[in-house]
Amino acid sequence: MRSRTGLRIGALSVGLALVVSGSSIAVAQPATGPASDPTTLVNPYIGTQNQGNTFPGAAVPFGMVQVSPDNGGTVGYDYDQKNIYGFSQTHLSGVGCGVQGELPLMPTTGAIDVDPATYASTFSHDEETARPGYYQVQLGSYGINAEMTATQRSGWQRYTFPSTGQANVLFNTGKADMSVKDSGLTIVGNNTIEGYVHDGGFCAGHDQHTIYFSAQFSRPFTSFGTWRGSTTTSGSRAATGTGANGGWVSFDATKNRSVTVKVGVSYTGIPGARLNLAAETHNSFNFDAVQQQAHNTWQQQLRSVQVAGGSKDQQTAFYTALYHTLLHPNVFGDVDNRYMGFDDKVHRATDYTPYANFSLWDTYRTQNQLLELLRPDVARNVDLSMLAVYREGGSLPRWELENSETNIMTGDPVTPFLVDGWSKGLLAGHEQEAYQALLANVNSEPPADSPFNGRNGNPWYLKDGYVPSGLTCVYKGGDNDCQHPASATLEYAAADASLSIMAKALGHPQDAAMLAQRGENYQKLWDTSIGFFRPRNEDGTWFTPYDPETGNDQFHESGAYQYQWLVPQDEPGMINLLGGTATANQRLDSFFDYTDLLADPGTTVKTGWVNSPYGYYGNKTYNPNNEPDLGSPYTYLWTGQPDHTASVVHAQETLFANAPNGMTGNDDLGEMSAWLVMSSLGLYPMMSGAGYYAVTSPAFAHATVKIGSYGRQQGGTLTIDAPGVSWDNRYITAMSVNNHPTQLTWLSQAQLAHGGHVAYTVSATPGTWGASPADAPPSVTSSS
Repeated sequence: MRSRTGLRIGALSVGLALVVSGSSIAVAQPATGPASDPTTLVNPYIGTQNQGNTFPGAAVPFGMVQVSPDNGGTVGYDYDQKNIYGFSQTHLSGVGCGVQGELPLMPTTGAIDVDPATYASTFSHDEETARPGYYQVQLGSYGINAEMTATQRSGWQRYTFPSTGQANVLFNTGKADMSVKDSGLTIVGNNTIEGYVHDGGFCAGHDQHTIYFSAQFSRPFTSFGTWRGSTTTSGSRAATGTGANGGWVSFDATKNRSVTVKVGVSYTGIPGARLNLAAETHNSFNFDAVQQQAHNTWQQQLRSVQVAGGSKDQQTAFYTALYHTLLHPNVFGDVDNRYMGFDDKVHRATDYTPYANFSLWDTYRTQNQLLELLRPDVARNVDLSMLAVYREGGSLPRWELENSETNIMTGDPVTPFLVDGWSKGLLAGHEQEAYQALLANVNSEPPADSPFNGRNGNPWYLKDGYVPSGLTCVYKGGDNDCQHPASATLEYAAADASLSIMAKALGHPQDAAMLAQRGENYQKLWDTSIGFFRPRNEDGTWFTPYDPETGNDQFHESGAYQYQWLVPQDEPGMINLLGGTATANQRLDSFFDYTDLLADPGTTVKTGWVNSPYGYYGNKTYNPNNEPDLGSPYTYLWTGQPDHTASVVHAQETLFANAPNGMTGNDDLGEMSAWLVMSSLGLYPMMSGAGYYAVTSPAFAHATVKIGSYGRQQGGTLTIDAPGVSWDNRYITAMSVNNHPTQLTWLSQAQLAHGGHVAYTVSATPGTWGASPADAPPSVTSSS
């Protein structure tokens, strides 16, 4: 979502993952073995520059809290900014619009100043540290050392002040990276501040939510006050209402220069914040112990995948990507499993842990499947949380932020997302409930007074098989399918095909046949006269004038060139529309600038492909910076050229570098990072619910993956070996699965569910492996 393009390689001190020169990609450092502590290979600054929109602050996997510096970047932090105005409690990684950044705390010295523009402090990257679960920076304007760490539901900040009689901590409840509707705080006793922030409006959505907090200090403060607007009131204990408001506390730091504050958060109320704080911090202020616990948690989680080979920078890019994929979605319930529902009532979950923040248009493609592979327990919680949204809100979400629908993006991503979870047994006990919710989703639209868009192109799609151009849908904030009808049609068709798999398995054959037939609706938009998908008007005529290169905004964040490959349910049928295998290969080679890619991969991926910020429209080539065409490199597996898949994938991997600008675009809650992780393992999930992974040569000579255990996935260790693999030796000439040779260019979920051993023989020249039509991955609704 909202991805930006163009990897800018600058003179950065942290170095690059790969050195690209001439016709080859040379390893910049010696090959390395598995890291004993993979947290040392995580660089949280990757993506903080060039609109990757990641944050460097402290969090634990899937935590409710992400305490991180705010300096004016889209998600709070931008590497190129010079001043920090606070350290807020909540952040989302890689989104393209300002979001969260709630409750920024700011330590200062001297007289109280309540204007962020003037109390902000300078900082230097030379005096800044970031690693999983920990962040530190020296605030140059004040001589204050600020440190951050976190538990799942609390953010910790430790300040070391210079010797001063007035060391302050500001709580700016009226400032966030969203629109603050109202906020308030109360100063309780001599060591506690509690309050709330009510905000919303993510990406022009109509969403809103309230976050509550309870903050405790390690020692009593000596004075305090509040402000409303620019008016300060010393000794005041409360400030509530709209506009800029907040409060401060002050300490005598002439001798004891250290102050620790821990902030518990909740979405159910201040009592929930207190409960979370007490349960996770045990009345302790031992910052170092909490930081060590966060480190240990990350170390254990990152050890779920161990790689050997390549350079240290390559491994850093890989483990940072894995780290980014495990930041979201986020725990949403309190420690007692109480959570705020979509009906604005507090509920208690009984058989799952509530989660929130679902960027489904992005994450249904790769991040969901990676999460299911490594942490199926978390993936089940996510799936059941979506069913709770349906029960309490009346519809399934598309882009859920906390307990509110933002309506960001288009199509029907929730259907393939949940079908894939079902296919792995993660909806056990809820199969029919989920199916009925999904069936209602694909067969109807939410009423006009519902906050959900849902499939609001359905009245036309169900009648004619496509969403026409020129429609006006009810505006509910965010995006809607009438704005981008061509891509909505293609996404609907893929979703229908996905649900047909579930319908058939659950004993609904008529539904299955109907949905499978609708899965072929992509053909309704194929214009044979121009050889591209083309939007239609309501009367069936073609949309005119029309330029496939721009797509005329009929495709969301793409054009017809990128969306021509989004038929994961029927790759053979799509290839047939293109004119057959030979024509499809020519089209693919042109799309990837394949001749130039072989001659000069480094230049091609950065200049031949889409490379400008928000370069969604007006391009004929691959956009590796956004989601719609992420699976397209694997289309070659259906055209008999798996060697071309290897070339494109290995070249694309170099766009992820060990540098602040080493992200290919907005990371979108880990989706782009998940592409790197999965492709580096040589696995890619092409079709949700179909139960297979497309394969290509991995990025590392050796990898072990601890398969998580839940449902049909019983866990084990998957070992992947490709001795000598590199850019110069990327072509698979032989493959075996558990010592059984295979020519197939895909692996079934069943083959990986218990672990196993996948071994490749790689070469500098392509062979015949995987080139037969019989070697291609399966298709769900093949019409060829």
